[in-house]
Amino acid sequence: MRLRGRRRTYLVVLGWSFTLFNSARIIAYLPTMWAIHVSGDAGQHSLWTWLIWFGSHLTMAAWLHEQGGQRLGRASMVSLCNALMCAAIAMLVGWYRWWGADIGAT
Repeated sequence: MRLRGRRRTYLVVLGWSFTLFNSARIIAYLPTMWAIHVSGDAGQHSLWTWLIWFGSHLTMAAWLHEQGGQRLGRASMVSLCNALMCAAIAMLVGWYRWWGADIGAT
């Protein structure tokens, strides 16, 4: 099926907008990671929330991969990167909740 001018332009702009904003979100996770690390306190962060976001992004990446003919496209890669960043924050939260207080205590 051949797309006509405006529709094709719209889909190209939409695809790149998705990539731009979701890539920016990957970078936006860094201040949260830094704040947890510097403060050594993860009590203000919900581990369940970060794990749910991890699962949400991971399943979205898998769904996009399958819907795209099992090709690793731009959208599935961005979703996978978002999943990895959520997993990293969840690991930081878990680390500082359970073992972070012990750092330097020996």
